[in-house]
Amino acid sequence: MQPIFVLVHSPSVGPSTWHPVAEHLTAAGYQVRVPSLLQIGAGAPPFWPRIVDAVRDDLRQVSAGSPVTLVAHSNAGLFLPAIRSGLDHPVTGSIFVDAALPARIGPTPVASPELLEFLSPMAVNGGLPRWTDWWDEADVAPMFSDPKVRQTVVEEQPTLPLSYYEQHIPVPDGWDDHPCSYLLFGPPYDDLSAEARERGWRVGHLPGAHLHQIIDPAGTARHLVELATTT
Repeated sequence: MQPIFVLVHSPSVGPSTWHPVAEHLTAAGYQVRVPSLLQIGAGAPPFWPRIVDAVRDDLRQVSAGSPVTLVAHSNAGLFLPAIRSGLDHPVTGSIFVDAALPARIGPTPVASPELLEFLSPMAVNGGLPRWTDWWDEADVAPMFSDPKVRQTVVEEQPTLPLSYYEQHIPVPDGWDDHPCSYLLFGPPYDDLSAEARERGWRVGHLPGAHLHQIIDPAGTARHLVELATTT
């Protein structure tokens, strides 16, 4: 039985960052789910249980015995162990795409002290601007090749509270006891892909900017299938 690809977007952006890849995987004959995490920033912390609930609720439409491959982009990688432990479905593999890595054991901070120092002055009444508004245009523009796609991604982004980035996510013991792999787009995630290789994971490389999955969804889909198959 082919595993169902569960494409988990970074909570800093939205599900449209995975939709083009989902279309290519579907066209290739795979079942795909793209849970929406757009509402997880509402209310008081902790936020991570809402991410687990959002993925689990989305998979209620899938038979409980169906195997799934979890695919997490960027910041979503930190939540993958908690997501896996909260699912009723067997997880046959986890793929981190240009993603942050959870600790091997123990709670993982969502943001480093340096990132929190960068973000804190931006917060207004505890809320942050949209992710693409953090950066200069020179940093944002290369991530998009289509103005319409850029408009969709930018307008969809949530405005998360600073407290989202201040949280620590629990990491269940033995969370990586199943096949894990990493797909690198480019810097600054090359150090994390090297760490993934040190952990014994298979690592693929599809050169591009951080949202390369919307620029080359076909290539991204091919790499996901290869990593899911070989692991």
